[in-house]
Amino acid sequence: MLRSQQIEAEIDADPSRFRVLTGDRPTGNLHLGHYFGTLANRVALQNRGVETWVLVADYQVITDRDAVGEIRERVLSIVADYLAIGLDPARTTIFTHSAVPALNQLMLPFLSLVTDSELRRNPTVKAEYEATGGRPMSGLLLTYPVHQAADILFCKANLVPVGKDQLPHLEQARVIARRFDERYGRAEPDRPVFPAPEALLSAATNLLGTDGQKMSKSRGNTIEIGMDADTTAKRLKKAVTDADRTITYEPERRPEVSNLVLLAALASGRDPHEIAAEIGDGGGGALKKVVIEAVNEHFAPIRARRAELVADPGYLRQVLAEGNARANEVAEATLAEVQTALGMVYS
Repeated sequence: MLRSQQIEAEIDADPSRFRVLTGDRPTGNLHLGHYFGTLANRVALQNRGVETWVLVADYQVITDRDAVGEIRERVLSIVADYLAIGLDPARTTIFTHSAVPALNQLMLPFLSLVTDSELRRNPTVKAEYEATGGRPMSGLLLTYPVHQAADILFCKANLVPVGKDQLPHLEQARVIARRFDERYGRAEPDRPVFPAPEALLSAATNLLGTDGQKMSKSRGNTIEIGMDADTTAKRLKKAVTDADRTITYEPERRPEVSNLVLLAALASGRDPHEIAAEIGDGGGGALKKVVIEAVNEHFAPIRARRAELVADPGYLRQVLAEGNARANEVAEATLAEVQTALGMVYS
């Protein structure tokens, strides 16, 4: 965490030193957990002047699924979310895996730099495999960390916002960058092809779902960014609390109540202890009323903007086309360096 604090200070001093890569799998609509956990921070980094790249990881949808579902609709929905919350395509490159062949071609040399046992030890590979219910692991699922390394390294990102649970993926990218330099060399003698990316650890607290469990699209316990005010209110009214009428902010002792207090605090920009004290002995009903008002007020302009964007799919496709063009330009330049280092240039 100390290094992340140092990086924050370095961003303030000179944001041009950094290129950030982050993204999402389009497996469903983005929700408040995504927004307060990562999305709002992406907008903040962009607005601080950091060059930001956001990947819609459409190829990674099929790592653990038999079919992609309504992938086109989901991709456009995510792009609408990105733009509605404030990501600016003039300052942030938004692109998809499937539209950038040179990025995916990096998988071949990268796979030569990792072992089967290293991949099987990766925590996310283990978790994703367990979630399949014991089905045989696909090659794409096994090599998921290598694909993520290609995402990071193709654009030479040197900063990746992550939670602690994602550090093994970033370390895999760092290992690949180092091993490529050691084994295959450089296109230019004075610098390696790939920088070693650093982690920017998020201090954001994870929000629970309305059932008190981990917020997850598959559980149906989320509040989506694009939900209207009435649907949001209905879901929050059903949120789990406890029997104690006095509202306090004690995440360890009262996780469900504290989660709602935290949501109200994040949406209103206030301290959770102050909100809990104001509600006092008003009970769960009063707490939920405060949360509903705070969330709907915060997201009203975002939802209005999102509705405009969804009504203009041509513009969403244009944003993707422009982002994909930029990503292809950078990916092809990086692949040319890789091929030079490998000695695979024949003209």
